[in-house]
Amino acid sequence: MVKTFMTIVAGLVLCVAGANAQDMLQVEGTTPDLYLTHTVKKGETFYSLGRAYSISPKDIATENSISFDKGLQLGQTVKIPLNNNNFSQKADAVTGNTPVYHKVEEKETLYRLSLNHNKVPLDNIRHWNNLTGDGLKKDSYVIVGFLKSGGGIPAPAAPATTPVPVATTPVNTPPATKPEPAPAKSEPVVTKPEPAKPEPVTTKPDTPVTTPPASTPAPEPVKTAPVASGSFEQLYAQQTSKGKVTTEKGPGGWFKSNAGAGKYYALHNTAQRGTIIKVTNPLNGKYIYAKVLESIPQIKQNAGLIIKLSDSALEALGTSDTKFYVELNYED
Repeated sequence: MVKTFMTIVAGLVLCVAGANAQDMLQVEGTTPDLYLTHTVKKGETFYSLGRAYSISPKDIATENSISFDKGLQLGQTVKIPLNNNNFSQKADAVTGNTPVYHKVEEKETLYRLSLNHNKVPLDNIRHWNNLTGDGLKKDSYVIVGFLKSGGGIPAPAAPATTPVPVATTPVNTPPATKPEPAPAKSEPVVTKPEPAKPEPVTTKPDTPVTTPPASTPAPEPVKTAPVASGSFEQLYAQQTSKGKVTTEKGPGGWFKSNAGAGKYYALHNTAQRGTIIKVTNPLNGKYIYAKVLESIPQIKQNAGLIIKLSDSALEALGTSDTKFYVELNYED
């Protein structure tokens, strides 16, 4: 009797171990053809895969050009489409769903990763992976979305190279032989989403008006150019995508401007007009992206400055000093 009981316990342990030995979900392809690859195991059918991946069984057959009546073969590799029905990239998609990872390629930027995966917001990627900057390490794994709960795939453990694993809840698999359509998806628990980024201004150019402090001679008026489509952060990623980045460190100053909230502008002597400069306050790590309008006026007040920023940038950088130390990064 004791021997029989121990045999049953051992069998259950082996079953649990096998269920948790699933590989993590790694996305393949690029927008709009994103998919997962699945190797068919013993007893799996179109219906069981449909339940597991929250997708119509016939969609799987169509994606792989396989006759639905013919069925699947053991060891066969099939593509599982990722679409609006089974794939979520909302900020609050973490709860109850399974993370889908992307393996970072050489020189791949956060902006390029976003474009290749349905233009998922950069803030969502940072939130899911606890990223604070823009850098990505080759061969690391980054969460780009979540497979909606389907009932057959246990949540995988995050790989060692992932910054922060996202906890998910495994769901029990229904019997593979029960041919049922995909179950209704439960509503995710809504968490507070990340603040939405301001929409880029494309209908009219930003025209910040600059005036120096009253105690100094007025420089020539600053001429502005229309802002290109996309945020300054995205433009910076595009400009520096080739890896040629210049770094400067030194004192900065400010000028008064009527630029809108979240838009920062700069005067700089060597960067071309329209260049986006990443400005970092090394004392607290805060940074902003500013667009170069003109060179710094050659007057006594500006002697020794490497950059002048519109006044709204001071609060974002966490300083109120007339002159302050900054680090600059921009396209070479």
